[in-house]
Amino acid sequence: MSQNQPEIQYAAFLAIDWAEEKHAWSLQEANSSTRESGEVGHMPEAIEAWAAQMSQRFAGRPIAVAVEQTRGALVFLLSKYEQLHIFRVPPAMTANLRKAFYSSRAKTDPADADLLLDLVERHRDKLRRLSPDTEATRRIQNLVEERRKLVDEKTAQSNRLEAHLKIYFPQIPHWFEDVDSPLVCALLERWPTLEALQKARPDTLRSFFRRHHCRKEELIESRIKPIGEARPALKDHAVVEAKVAVVKVLVQLIQVLHEGIEGLNQQIQEAAEAHPDFFIFESLPRAGATMAPRLLAAFGSQRERYQNAAEVQILSGIAPVTESSGKSSWVHFRFACPKFLRQSFHEWAALSITQSQWARAYYELQRRRGKKHHAAVRALAFKWIRVIYRCWKERVAYDENVYLAALAKHNSPLVATTKAAL
Repeated sequence: MSQNQPEIQYAAFLAIDWAEEKHAWSLQEANSSTRESGEVGHMPEAIEAWAAQMSQRFAGRPIAVAVEQTRGALVFLLSKYEQLHIFRVPPAMTANLRKAFYSSRAKTDPADADLLLDLVERHRDKLRRLSPDTEATRRIQNLVEERRKLVDEKTAQSNRLEAHLKIYFPQIPHWFEDVDSPLVCALLERWPTLEALQKARPDTLRSFFRRHHCRKEELIESRIKPIGEARPALKDHAVVEAKVAVVKVLVQLIQVLHEGIEGLNQQIQEAAEAHPDFFIFESLPRAGATMAPRLLAAFGSQRERYQNAAEVQILSGIAPVTESSGKSSWVHFRFACPKFLRQSFHEWAALSITQSQWARAYYELQRRRGKKHHAAVRALAFKWIRVIYRCWKERVAYDENVYLAALAKHNSPLVATTKAAL
């Protein structure tokens, strides 16, 4: 801290000791000698809810938080809160203090949390503080995560809607690819049963389809004809009446969620276009308006946070876990990670296959080696992270031709595969 800057008056001091299942924490309010302790679950949702509670408890005033610097996932989750000032404690410092203060030298999470609390309360001038990411970055991070939650909720309600329709109105999932589309929702809102739909005149249906952006006459006629020929799947009025009542509610929920997602899309677009690093992620193949902001949120703006691409690969859960016992060793999927972060890399890597020559070649190479689709996509995402990390560090846009030239320079087998595909 600069000598010209006043000492920050913290409302409380907080320390968290990372563990596999639960994380021990210790808290001491400013101007108090009383300490509180507890545990928080390892799932991202539990950590974020707990962090929000701490922020609310201290009315948004700054809180000094001590964590061991090797625990990237925890730092990533907490850094989205401006009032949490994170101080990263080297593990060796904690280990030396444990030797000095505990004769048994036994490592226990609550004791380590107390040691971390001592450091952040009394010796934080010896620690390196990780500043919160920029407001522009945190805005995008929170917007894209909230959008994903609404999308997941919309998917859940759409699945419920389709399940109800298959019982009494199975023609709808057969006639329309997406039962949650604005067109289908509007149709069900007006004609919730086959009998009601069949009472509508053909001209009325034609006008309805045109108003909902279906203007291909062949498509309209191909829908009107089967409507008149269809037969009810269920004639038990007691069941149909109940299903119709639920379908009306589900349609309204889906429409509200759709409007909310569209509103967030606009906010995300405006926030992303105003961000100085957006050009990097916008240049990636098939990133588009949805994935580019998510990838920007994944990396953030603090170049000093990650020392190399491997840290991003591990934090995101894209890097697999290798375990060994005796003479045996095995590799498995990484479960403990921020799920949304992993989804962002995985989903975008799958999209990039259709537009990036080398990505397609690499994916097909993994499939020929016996990997299933998702394992091959994760392997591609693992490779993509190294590429994006380099662009992000050097603040340059991605260029497919530049990367292909680099592969050729290093005699990569992907070059020959790519040329053969052309």
